[in-house]
Amino acid sequence: MTPWHAVEAPAGRARLLNPLAPYLGLAAHARLTWDLTRRDVAGRYRGAMGGKLWAFLTPLLMLAIYSFVFGYIFQARWTAAETGSISFPIVLFVGLIFSNFFTECLNRAPGLVVSNPNYVKKVVFPLEVLTWVAIGTSLFHACIGVGVLFLAMLVTGTHIPATALLLPLVFVLFVPMVAGFTWFLAAMGVYLRDLLQFVSVLSTALVFLAPIFYPRTMLPEEYRWMLSLNPLSFVVEAGRDLVLWGQLPDWKAALGYLAASLAVAWAGWMSFQLTRRGFADVL
Repeated sequence: MTPWHAVEAPAGRARLLNPLAPYLGLAAHARLTWDLTRRDVAGRYRGAMGGKLWAFLTPLLMLAIYSFVFGYIFQARWTAAETGSISFPIVLFVGLIFSNFFTECLNRAPGLVVSNPNYVKKVVFPLEVLTWVAIGTSLFHACIGVGVLFLAMLVTGTHIPATALLLPLVFVLFVPMVAGFTWFLAAMGVYLRDLLQFVSVLSTALVFLAPIFYPRTMLPEEYRWMLSLNPLSFVVEAGRDLVLWGQLPDWKAALGYLAASLAVAWAGWMSFQLTRRGFADVL
């Protein structure tokens, strides 16, 4: 059986060198990606009495737990000067929306191809869309989380600035970065079956090494630059700037992050395409 990559062999090299190829592939298979994402989301809650209602109840219950543990028991406070009267659980929840999106994709990535061997053996199935399906499912949960966040802000009387409308742009910056990591880990997961355990530890470390549970200012000034190496740091702080503080992120930093995000996406997609030749043999 001829593998899918052999069908496009004449144009394969030029396609690999095209930095827009990951997104052109998404556009070409948009309907397939949409259908698989809907099926993936439905499959998450199939058989549960609450059905898709759990997609809303889960972040709502988690926010309630954060409010009780951090707000009532620990009486935690966000020490950054711009916090004002915003409660710590809401500040924390903004960061967790991005970290949950990130870790959900990363933790699924090593098993994306391995758990779908039938797709690998299909002649014309575009395997790279599996990454977009994982991202689409995670984005669905992130959107529900954003809705819960705004609901909590309304209930608690927290001001929602007009800049909150720009929050989707932060995800636009973040999605290519996540896609690149997901493609790379999905490809490596076929050959390295222990990768899942390593990624679980790595994703947890990245969450705690980002300014999610604490502001950047809590670190000594000479070490703060290290937070910028974490792909979560910029989007978490930019999201809080827009949703909580009513401030626009630094545009130079945003452009720099976008450039890095696009580079990671292209590198991850290219590594996936270069290694997919052996997927069928391994599986």
